[in-house]
Amino acid sequence: MVDLKAKPFYLDDAQIAWVEETIAGMTLDEKFGQLFVLLKAVPGVDEDKIKASLEQSRQGGLRWQGGDKESVYLQNITYQKHSRIPLLIAANCDDGGNGCLSEGTFVATAAEAGASQGTDTAYHIGLVAGREASAIGCNWVFNPVADIYMNWRNTIVNTRSFGDNADTVIANTRAYIKGIKDANPNMSCTAKHFPGDGVEELDQHLALGVNTLSADEWEESFGKVYRTLIEDGLESIMVGHIAQPALSRKFRPGIQDGDIMPATLAPELLTDLLRGQMGFNGLLITDASHMIGMAAMSRREDAVPGAIAAGCDMFLFANDVEEDLSFMKAGYEKGIITEERLSDALHRILGMKAHLHLYDEHVRIPDHGLIGKWVGCKEHASYTEQAADECITLVKDTQKLLPLNPKEKKRAFLVYVQSTPASKGYKGDPVKQVVIEELERAGFVVDVCPNYHDLEAENGVSPMNFLKMLNHGTRKQFTGSYDVVFLVINIKGYAQENEVRVRWSCNHSSEMPWYNREVPTIGISLNYTNHLIDVPQLKTFVNAYGSDRMHIRAAIGKICGQSEFKGRANDTVFCGRWDTRL
Repeated sequence: MVDLKAKPFYLDDAQIAWVEETIAGMTLDEKFGQLFVLLKAVPGVDEDKIKASLEQSRQGGLRWQGGDKESVYLQNITYQKHSRIPLLIAANCDDGGNGCLSEGTFVATAAEAGASQGTDTAYHIGLVAGREASAIGCNWVFNPVADIYMNWRNTIVNTRSFGDNADTVIANTRAYIKGIKDANPNMSCTAKHFPGDGVEELDQHLALGVNTLSADEWEESFGKVYRTLIEDGLESIMVGHIAQPALSRKFRPGIQDGDIMPATLAPELLTDLLRGQMGFNGLLITDASHMIGMAAMSRREDAVPGAIAAGCDMFLFANDVEEDLSFMKAGYEKGIITEERLSDALHRILGMKAHLHLYDEHVRIPDHGLIGKWVGCKEHASYTEQAADECITLVKDTQKLLPLNPKEKKRAFLVYVQSTPASKGYKGDPVKQVVIEELERAGFVVDVCPNYHDLEAENGVSPMNFLKMLNHGTRKQFTGSYDVVFLVINIKGYAQENEVRVRWSCNHSSEMPWYNREVPTIGISLNYTNHLIDVPQLKTFVNAYGSDRMHIRAAIGKICGQSEFKGRANDTVFCGRWDTRL
């Protein structure tokens, strides 16, 4: 039986009575529905459709995708209004409030916070996330990320991890959680992705992740992080589709390689280790169930009940709601999910709802005025500005170019490298224009290197676009025209490739750094921290961490000597190479 008076629930007798009465009043179908957190992928509010979906699913939680502040607020309170049992409503708020609504405030990435001298940035990320998410009816964040960035090739973790060691991750995850709780004590935090990402380079959206550490190495790193947070009273943990073979073999001696499963389907990692040895009493939820790290490892009809049987309390997303509910029910009828396991899961789910006081309508449905008070407010913008000042990092300047005086080196050539457009509707990257404007604001006269995707969008498909990209001009003409080159890299990727690297807009492109030895060149990353692997020749490189105007302005200002670089880079930025340090 789950001890609801103990950490992390701390329920009193009246709250426990509410949990017991609610569970006792459920039908069996309602019990199965409580095990699911379902996705609303299409923004907007249709009250009849929401009501019908709740009648079908009886879901325990909601995770929505996108939308503006007014529509998301209306959507979330409509769900709560028509759900007989209060809903856990969750959001990903890795960087601040921008993770939960379009007008939300981007404060900083976790990588940026980890580059700070302290933990103020991580605290502000949590504070802003908590305020802005609360204002629109969210009561649960799938944060903080507790992964450790040990492998520079791992781009799914790169910007989302606070650091490359347990102590940095612990300090910042604690600060993030404090920020959330200071914003709203009735909001739950979730550490992810147990048993820990960042050791190898695979993305669980695309393949089974494998944490390859030995059992002792795991205990000294990820184990230390999770044990600390559990002791602090962490409320929930998101279980990754990540195997940990050393731990599976430790708890299941003789287990065959083919039987090693992702943690979401591994009772030895959840029931034996996390619940038993580590004493975690809170709520466990799977990572998104459509990810290949789970989907390719088990038939769905086995995985749906199998995750609950292994120790997860909630199942994240449905492929087909009716079918997945039937899989859960069949698993119960076959004894895969025992009565005791179902009861424990329900007590943790309802215990969390009681812990958050969701039985109180005033807590469940926030005052609409909080939107105007918090979302995108000046105070939150000031935290973004502070983060940019404190965290932007000079990775190297071995050519001793900085500070750069625009009055002396005024003529700038901008090479802007972006992610490959994913749609025929591409009309250009608006961040490029922000970079141009901020360079000009600083006093530079800017010429821009062509980009193949822009040429195709502007001029139509033509072989001439490729020829334009091949044109480098003479070196004499180039060196006579420019004093400095800015190579600005704004590359992002998600769930399409395991490793996201610099990709020029076409082959043999004039964007490539042939100019590095001709004219002093400065590299600036607006996202990932590991780009030196692809441009090791650059002698000056800055990690700016953000593609918003504040971060771009702050990075250029620091390059020009208007303020000092305060951020700290760890060794992962050099990607295990000697030439990236030169």
